[in-house]
Amino acid sequence: MEYRTLGNSGLRLSAISYGAFAIGGNMWGGNERKDSIASVQASLDHGMTTLDTAPFYGFGLSEEMIGAAIRGRDRSGIQLLTKFGLVWDGSNEGKGEFFFDADDQGRKRPVYRYAGKQSLMREVEASLKRLGTDYIDLLQLHWPDATTPIDETMEALALL
Repeated sequence: MEYRTLGNSGLRLSAISYGAFAIGGNMWGGNERKDSIASVQASLDHGMTTLDTAPFYGFGLSEEMIGAAIRGRDRSGIQLLTKFGLVWDGSNEGKGEFFFDADDQGRKRPVYRYAGKQSLMREVEASLKRLGTDYIDLLQLHWPDATTPIDETMEALALL
């Protein structure tokens, strides 16, 4: 496996990363939990060290499975990439931009683009819990949010 440094961050990533959208299930039909976890573990066993996920993937399920897959492994050799800014649980209190209605096992779930400071902090705390870790290697804005000033989003990122 090849590894590359991300810009001048010092973060060294595997050239191929594990994209965990499909294991979350929403919009893809999903997989068996044990098979999804095994696929992450097999990727790590073969030198892939970079795992990309997001809270939106399966409404948290993808992050939970990534957390289960890395439990008991040397976390310092794994780079966790996750995102923020897509809110589906109503915690945005009507703030942000309506994006679309996601299907949650036959139930419509409204998804908003929202990157407000308090929401971002709440999302990151929830991601850390689901991932079973105390740090995220790379945090990414999933979708821009025209209703939140970029200064507010950047202030939250600086605090983190």
